[in-house]
Amino acid sequence: MYIKKILLIIVLLGAVGMGAFAWYVYKTAFSGNTAFNNKEAHVYIRTNATLDDVVAELEPLLRDTDSFVTIAHQKKYASNIKPGHFIITKGMTNNDIVNTLRSRNIPIDIKFNNQERLEDLAGHISKQIEADSLSLLEAMRDPQFLKEVGLDEETALSLYIPNTYEFYWNSSAETFRNRMKTEYERFWNESRTQKAKNLNLSKEQVMALAAIVQKETAKVDERPRVAGVYINRLKVGMLLQADPTVIYALKRESGDYNQIIKRVLYKDLELDSPYNTYKYAGVPPGPITMPDISSIDAVLNPEKHDYYYFVADVTNFGYHKFAKSLAQHNVNKAEYVRWVNSQGVNR
Repeated sequence: MYIKKILLIIVLLGAVGMGAFAWYVYKTAFSGNTAFNNKEAHVYIRTNATLDDVVAELEPLLRDTDSFVTIAHQKKYASNIKPGHFIITKGMTNNDIVNTLRSRNIPIDIKFNNQERLEDLAGHISKQIEADSLSLLEAMRDPQFLKEVGLDEETALSLYIPNTYEFYWNSSAETFRNRMKTEYERFWNESRTQKAKNLNLSKEQVMALAAIVQKETAKVDERPRVAGVYINRLKVGMLLQADPTVIYALKRESGDYNQIIKRVLYKDLELDSPYNTYKYAGVPPGPITMPDISSIDAVLNPEKHDYYYFVADVTNFGYHKFAKSLAQHNVNKAEYVRWVNSQGVNR
């Protein structure tokens, strides 16, 4: 009888112990372990990250990191850590979090606009994906790659069409560059390629001219008219005489691309640079900035008119006054110069 009681007690204690263990396991694996109040949190796990790296990334988001580590080891996550961008939702359990980190790499939207140089683009992209700016710049400048796409260092910026693109956060520099090559080839479809040929322009010349249009006017509806001016000048052999190209040449000469130049002076027009369209005929050797699609399509679909000149319209800021003759242009220009002088703009 006494032995039966002891056995019963042992069984009961075992049941209690197993129950306690089961509760611990349940609490550790299946109870909520988030510490943030927002609906979700974004987690970025770098390539070759260790479990310690993951825990450091998650620590501000979890109530109990030790319980997360326990489940991570039980699920063998530590030996199969995946890089990428993951979304943790409020109330997730350790089990949910580990499952998410193992298999739910969520793409992100990458955006870039009118960068003037590959260096600027590389820096901008490095803030959005894992690849650093140096590796991005090296990939963009890779001579073999540029040869494959038919570009060089002067025209390399043409490859990158400003837009929003979906990428995995852990994309490499080469992955980004190669995807942009694909997008560039998709952009230059049969229709756009034929329009460039009809204008007797190469794709690279279209991009270089579009970059000038981009700098000349921020008004999308005016870009086809501005493009038409430059197409007219090219057809009759006139110099493009585009102030933005002189400004770019000055920046390139000084190496200071951050300087702000609001006014081109007569002495600037003497700068000996292939980008100075007051001195050298034709389209510059490369784009002076990254043109929007609207500027590229403006060049490919220029407004048909007889204008050869234009100057900023001081009565309708943001737009320009166009002229068919130099005499009319000089009248418009005089009005603009008076206004600029009244504003005290010397540079």
